[in-house]
Parts: sequence; C-alpha cells; structure tokens
Amino acid sequence: MAQDTRERQALGRASAAALAVATAVLATVVLPAEYGIDPLGTGRALGLTALAGTGVEEAVPPPTGDRVAPVQAGPFALYPAEYKVDAREFVLGPYEYVEYKYQLEQGATMLFSWRADGDVIHDFHGDPEGQASSTAAQSFDKQPRRQADGHFVAPFAGIHGWYWENPGGETIRVRVAAAGFFTVAHEFHIDRTRRERAVRPLDVISPAGGEETP
Repeated sequence: MAQDTRERQALGRASAAALAVATAVLATVVLPAEYGIDPLGTGRALGLTALAGTGVEEAVPPPTGDRVAPVQAGPFALYPAEYKVDAREFVLGPYEYVEYKYQLEQGATMLFSWRADGDVIHDFHGDPEGQASSTAAQSFDKQPRRQADGHFVAPFAGIHGWYWENPGGETIRVRVAAAGFFTVAHEFHIDRTRRERAVRPLDVISPAGGEETP
C-alpha cells in the first residue's frame, strides 16, 4: 500500500512538472509567436512577437514579357508563358528530305522523341536569330540514328531542330513529338517551300489524359 502511495505521488509530481513546463512554453513562446500575446515580455526579447500576424504571403507574380525566355534562379527557372506541345509525322519519298525546327529563346528547354522506320541522314542543328542560316547554322548532333529521346537547351535564340533525309529508294516515315518552351514550328521541304506550324498549349490536353485532335 505504501509503495502504491509513493508511485501515485511520483506520478502526480511528474504530471505537475510537465504541466508547468507546458505552461511556460505556452506563455513564453507559443502565445507571443502565434498570437502576439506576450504576458512575460519574453516574446519581445526573443523576437517572437514579430512572427505573429504573418499569415499567407502574397503570391509572387510570374515573369512577364513577349519573349519566352527563362528567368534563372540557380537550378530553378520560370518562364513568362506556359510550355507547348507538338507532334508531327512526315513521309519521305526516295531521296527526299524535311527540316523541322522550333523557335526557342536562349536558355529555353525542349523535350523530344522521334522515330524513323528506316535509315535516315540526320542532323540536329540551330540557326541563330537574325543571321543567314546557310552560313551561321550550328550542328549539335549528326550521329546516324533511327530514333532519339532527350532534351535540348538552346544555346542561342533562333530556330532549332532536325534535318532528316531519305538516302534510298524506299519510303520512310518519321514521327516526332516535343514539349517545351517554344513558340512556333518551321517546316522546310525539298521543293524549297517553308511552312509555319502552330504549336499547342496545355489546354488541348483533356483532364482524362487524352489529347484532342489538332
């Protein structure tokens, strides 16, 4: 019986001590920091009352501008417009070629995948903005390929993309899909025609995950 009494007394003392500590923390830290109530003056001394009343901060506005160029902050970048998506298919007859390029600002990123169902001559290159493409074009990848999946960061503003040529006598089909911060696509053919292709924003993708017909 005496032992039970001592245990109850010890438990009571521990509970009282815990309550006292909790009360002290409430008065010295929680009330000044959360509610600006500082009965002991400790919140002001510790700088905690300055935290009271800081609710949800005002949202930082996104970058603005006509050019879809990244605003870099270390490894993080924001753009003044949403990214676009695009997908095309080309049928190359014997010895025909096509060039397909996207307008990208310096530092802008593009993800891509492409497939050819035959051997093609391939060159991924860029034409700097405002310069004659015949003299200023820069090649980034001329490896023999039938497919590629990757990403590209534009080293300069201009149009960047692929040259595919069918080197043989059989028809070849080439499919390309891309997503990124480009604004328009340019298509060049063997007959020296040039077409400007619109690219699509995010709202063409349905909530269910399907994609609308362009």
